[in-house]
Order: sequence, then structure tokens, then C-alpha cells
Amino acid sequence: MQSQTRPLDAAAHDRVYRALRTQIMHGEIAPGQALTLRGIAQRFAVSMTPVREALRRLVAEGALSLSSSGRVATPELGQERLEELAAIRALLEPELASRALPRAHLALIERLAAINSANAEALTKGDATGYVRTNLEFHRTLYLRAQAPAMLAMVETVWLQTGPTMRALYARTRRAEAPPYHRMILAALKAGDEPALRLALRTDVMHGLKHLMA
Repeated sequence: MQSQTRPLDAAAHDRVYRALRTQIMHGEIAPGQALTLRGIAQRFAVSMTPVREALRRLVAEGALSLSSSGRVATPELGQERLEELAAIRALLEPELASRALPRAHLALIERLAAINSANAEALTKGDATGYVRTNLEFHRTLYLRAQAPAMLAMVETVWLQTGPTMRALYARTRRAEAPPYHRMILAALKAGDEPALRLALRTDVMHGLKHLMA
């Protein structure tokens, strides 16, 4: 019986972990929101053990914070911390884009353009979660072509830490149209212009954050 239970627990742990990870990265859970073992276990219809393991893993990745009292919650990031994480993105993401450039064929560029249209539509509708989700989808779709899984994993860890706070910031903005940086990225990809692509990525990360923090 024990040998059968362990695989079931492992499968439940992976399911809970992946679902919570996606929700946190997309900002579906508000910054500072507490998560309880019992509440998550009931929601996913699993025992406490896989939930405990999933939360421990997310805390290790910085997606959740653990207080001295044992309270588990999504982090609330201040401006200094956001700027630090944005600086990490500005270092890593242009390199990922540069590595992806030789494999950025027409089909990929068309796919990115479609995602960017969905991103702009989410902004128009005031759908902050949809905006965060499609923004990350745009970047991840490009970076997968870099074939640099360790570097992408580092970037995703940053996205995971910033998801709730970025979603809250997007919800406050009153933009009428999407910023031009994704269009700059697409233009650089079409032209095969690596310096322009690197510049567009850095601008997207740093200027976008400055606008949100204003």
C-alpha cells in the first residue's frame, strides 16, 4: 500500500505545485494574500502532505514568503526589490532573445504578433491578469527558441516572484494602448537586428516598470 501511495502523493504534489505556480506567476493571487494548507487541500481535493510539499517548493523559489509564525503568503514587493528583479531581467532576457534570433523564423514572428494582439486586447478590456499572462507568454515563446533551459529557468523564477505585484500595478494603470516595446522586438526580429533586439528587450523591461511605478 505504501508503494502505491507515494506515486499518488507525488502526482498530487506536482499538480498542486504547477497550478499554484502558474496562478502566482500570472498574478491571479494578490500580493500579501495568505495561503492555508487546509484551504488548498480542500480546493484540490488532496491530503495535506502534497500541499505542504508544494508550498515548501514555492517558498524555496521565492514565489511565497514564510513568516516566523508560519504564515505563508505571496510576497509584497516594494520599489527597490522590483527594480532589483527588473535589473536581473534586463541582464538575462536580452541574452535569451539574442540566442533565439537565429531560430526566429516567420512562423515564430507571426505567433508572437498574435500573442501581442491578445496582450493589447487584454489591456483595452482592463484585464490585468490577462495582460500579465499574455505578456509572459510573448516573452517565453521567444525565449524557448534560445534553447537555454537553465537561463530560462532563472528568468521564470524572477517572473514568479514579481507576478502578484506586477498584476496589482497593471490593475492600477489607465493606459489606453499597449506600450510599443513588443512591436520594437518584433521589428528587430524581422530585420535580424541583434543590437536592436537587445535594446528593445532592455527597454521593455526597464521602461515598462518605470511607467508602472510612476
